[in-house]
Amino acid sequence: MSDSPLPLASTLHTPVLQWYVANSRTLPWREPDAGAWAVMVSEFMLQQTPVARVLPAYEKWMRRWPKPGDLAAEPPGEAVRAWDRLGYPRRALRLHAAARAIVELHGGEVPDDHAALLALPGVGTYTAAAIASFAFGQRHAVVDTNVRRVFARALTGVAQPTISPTAADQRLAAAALPADEATAARWAVATMELGALVCTARVPRCGECPIRSQCAWVLAGSPPYDGPPRKGQTYEGTDRQVRGRLLAVLRAASGPVAKKSLDASWPDQLQRERALDGLVADGLVEPLPRNRYQLPQ
Repeated sequence: MSDSPLPLASTLHTPVLQWYVANSRTLPWREPDAGAWAVMVSEFMLQQTPVARVLPAYEKWMRRWPKPGDLAAEPPGEAVRAWDRLGYPRRALRLHAAARAIVELHGGEVPDDHAALLALPGVGTYTAAAIASFAFGQRHAVVDTNVRRVFARALTGVAQPTISPTAADQRLAAAALPADEATAARWAVATMELGALVCTARVPRCGECPIRSQCAWVLAGSPPYDGPPRKGQTYEGTDRQVRGRLLAVLRAASGPVAKKSLDASWPDQLQRERALDGLVADGLVEPLPRNRYQLPQ
């Protein structure tokens, strides 16, 4: 491989973009008329959540709240209720807060300015770049786990990227962008799709990869990962599971819930109380007089 992976990157543009045209999934937020709000909702939902789980929740959400103002007009607890079993429900609160900011600061329209996107509640470096690129066709490095893995293998020759994102990942992705803005936007989604469908974490489908003949990792003999252990996330028996049980009780109720109903959702009192305190601290649950609780109003 060249001393620098960047000269190689430009040779990957055409095969990856052609592969994307032929193999990309049909997803509602990718439709030409989907709009920036659809992209924004999908990006919040897709964080740490697979597409198959997101699709039904996304479709219900967009039917109920097709514009930011529709969501902003509702209490935040309704966003938490509609989030259902997607996990990490603080994302629902942040999306609700972002909708209100869009109404208050941008006339109810998702802004196309990258800095304005970055200033919205719950919108970080990745999400701002994704919305600007996917919704508005701008040239930004959109770096998620899938993209990091594609570039780690294709450009640097290692089996897996570092466990946590680094500034070097961002620099590498930025340097690999096509110069043309519209092409760069297509490249951003194409590399993400390649990582999701072909250059997967555990069993990459190298035989189907459009850049296998140029991939630094394949050319090096596909050396195994030799970094720190990568621990899978557990769920059963964790505070996350308890929080989910408590929220499920509150979502199913049409009004405030008595503490005894929450107590029945999990047997371990210490863990249950810790999880409930955490939900209150995170703003996902509101305590009321007479030992009752409700979703945030």
